Amino acid sequence: MSSESITEVHNLEHHECWELLRTVSVGRLAVLVDGHPDIFPINYTVDGGTIVFRTGQGTKLAAASGGSHVAVEADGVDAVSGLAWSVVLKGPAAAIKGTEGVLDTAALYLFPWQAGKKDTFIRVSPDSLTGRRFKVTAPMTWWTQLSGAAKASPE
Repeated sequence: MSSESITEVHNLEHHECWELLRTVSVGRLAVLVDGHPDIFPINYTVDGGTIVFRTGQGTKLAAASGGSHVAVEADGVDAVSGLAWSVVLKGPAAAIKGTEGVLDTAALYLFPWQAGKKDTFIRVSPDSLTGRRFKVTAPMTWWTQLSGAAKASPE
């Protein structure tokens, strides 16, 4: 798709969303914690029509297990063409359990970026998958005189 063919937001088909999700391995996981939204960076992999990530004990595991509904967002930009994309997957998250399920996850070669014990694999199965592609606007079209102004430090 040429950069000239996209002048506004282009909604992506499901297969395009999955293709783009496979091109990156880092996204953001949005969950509810005590009734308030929270967001965590995750490294993930696409497994069939799902997203799988690893985590350890803590807020993320508590909020993204047992069928809780979550959102996973990933995005990217092509510096040469100036085309950006964003994909959001929403659905229930559950810990992968059982010998067969755990052994299958070993074949995914999903290794956490951050050190620590992260022995729980979480699978997010989408109820909703949406994406969009758009041309990044040149900075001079949205720059204002205040963009470069010095900011006072908070005290």
